Amino acid sequence: MAKLLIVDDEKNLRLVVEKELSRQGHEVACAEDGEAGWEMLEAASYDVVLCDINMPRLDGMGLLRRIKEQLQDPPEVIMLTGQATVETAIEAMKLGAYDYLTKPYRIGELSALVTAAAEKQQLKVDNQRLRAQIERKTAPLPDIVADSPQMKEALRLVNRVAPSESSVLITGESGVGKELIAQAIHRLSDRADKPFIDLNCAALQDTLLESELFGHEAGAFSGARQRKLGLFEIADGGTLFLDEVMEMPLQLQSKLLRALEMRSFFRVGGVKKVEVDVRLVAATNRDKEQAVAEGVFRADLMYRINSFEIFVPPLRERREDIEPLARHLLYKLAGANAPDLSPAAIEALTNFDWAGNVRQLRNCLERALLLSDNGVITPRELPPEVAFGKTSLPSISVNYGEASNAPAAVPAHAHPTNLRDVERQQIIGALEKTGWHRGRTAEMLGISPSTLYRRLREYGLDTR
Repeated sequence: MAKLLIVDDEKNLRLVVEKELSRQGHEVACAEDGEAGWEMLEAASYDVVLCDINMPRLDGMGLLRRIKEQLQDPPEVIMLTGQATVETAIEAMKLGAYDYLTKPYRIGELSALVTAAAEKQQLKVDNQRLRAQIERKTAPLPDIVADSPQMKEALRLVNRVAPSESSVLITGESGVGKELIAQAIHRLSDRADKPFIDLNCAALQDTLLESELFGHEAGAFSGARQRKLGLFEIADGGTLFLDEVMEMPLQLQSKLLRALEMRSFFRVGGVKKVEVDVRLVAATNRDKEQAVAEGVFRADLMYRINSFEIFVPPLRERREDIEPLARHLLYKLAGANAPDLSPAAIEALTNFDWAGNVRQLRNCLERALLLSDNGVITPRELPPEVAFGKTSLPSISVNYGEASNAPAAVPAHAHPTNLRDVERQQIIGALEKTGWHRGRTAEMLGISPSTLYRRLREYGLDTR
């Protein structure tokens, strides 16, 4: 059985071909002209396209050209025409058509061509899948250092859950490498030859997040001039990774739950159901029980995405990984000419409690690279708090997952009594230093602008 698309402006002929090919077991869809056919090709995948040449709006040659130039995995195309010429036949084959058939044709002849074209398409898919399987078996997991027992256990869980279709929730503090775990799950799964699409749910405004996830139709809202495919559609057949999933607004959580349960959804402003086959992997740095208890995350959605949980421990709880991870990061940053780490520097790095985890360690090593001489990094090139083991004030990264290299100093007149007071004073101090410029404030604090905006709303600091 193949998935076919018939693009022909002759209604009666279209219906006859659809009926006969459906009777033979194929899944058949129809479009009345080239533009309608192109919209269907953008929205779904097909194995074979049967395309008339003379059509209104967009003719067959134009559609064939778009298919071969713009689709990542184009279907095989069989051209159909009632006005056959040698020139059009040659042009169609040059553009990549599988074959060229002149009307009137026998259904048996067309059926044989469809079967051969579908087999060729399936061979391409099988070849891609086999290549991906070979790569998965021979290539190591990227960028994951696992010398500690805790990380070895996390990778054991990755290997067990990856071949399944279960949704996975990855938990752990910000900066521990949750996205790398998600990539490893995808790469070790049967979906590895399909897309891996990631989205940080905290990085977009609430109004944009729905359109980014589910796409929109032309005219759905101001500025929507044309149809846009959402990440759910782009990830069809593959894996969708939602980072910081608990930052998603409640009204969007219900639509996500329905899309996961029904494997279908409607684009923003759309009336046509879009069906997808997507595996969901999500991540959060929040306490999931607390988020559900406080009502910021739906319990039913939590049960749906948390079929299997993998916890990634913070760096301070797996100190065996710090030295090999530091050497790996130095190689990534500087290549084969990366400087060495002195024993004293290794001791300082190992003894430090990394509030920002691997992200903070990487920032520390970037600084050390700029300052190092003679191909060796010593404690002199490390930040003072790392070199001398000083404990700095709790940074925003402790609660909300953004590592800070140099936390803003608390003003002298402030007397914070808890972590939230400390954080509020840090933000106010940074805002005063930058003249309340939010972009520079976020950069100074070492957090993303979206995280800063959320904190400003929480603390009533929207206006000066």
